[in-house]
Amino acid sequence: FNMIHPDPSVRTDGLQSLRVLAGIAKPLGSNLLTLCTGTRDADSMWRNHPDNATPEAWTDLLVSMEAALQIAEEYDVILGVEPEVSNVVSSPAKARDLLDTMASPHLKIVMDGANVFPSGTLNRQHEILDGAFELLGNDIALAHAKDISRDGEAGHEAAGTGLLDYNYY
Repeated sequence: FNMIHPDPSVRTDGLQSLRVLAGIAKPLGSNLLTLCTGTRDADSMWRNHPDNATPEAWTDLLVSMEAALQIAEEYDVILGVEPEVSNVVSSPAKARDLLDTMASPHLKIVMDGANVFPSGTLNRQHEILDGAFELLGNDIALAHAKDISRDGEAGHEAAGTGLLDYNYY
């Protein structure tokens, strides 16, 4: 769910749904639930919005995450968040800030190499990937991948078919 949706009732509904998923995760054989940290865009939790970078958006994320982590602790599951250029946690550095702020063993990272390249940075892939793994490596619970079709947007292409240096990733 969109953890910073501009409508607080949407965030509340998302937390209720998370509780349901957390309750059935272990019986289904999983202890990891992935979350979208979200965007202020009311129509798409994958579309960037200028208000994502505001202190208010970060505060809303922390409030939502605290509630989500209470659910995770109750059901003994791990929550995985993915740094994604269009979300409030738009970079590995912001993911590290979130991990350090929440300081919970129930919060980990889902790494997708196609999601960590802001516009204009594809020529620095190795540097950015190295930095991401240096910052987050010990807290990565899951790595998955797709590929990048163009500069400045998270990827949507099949793995190995786009611009991501897949061998390096």
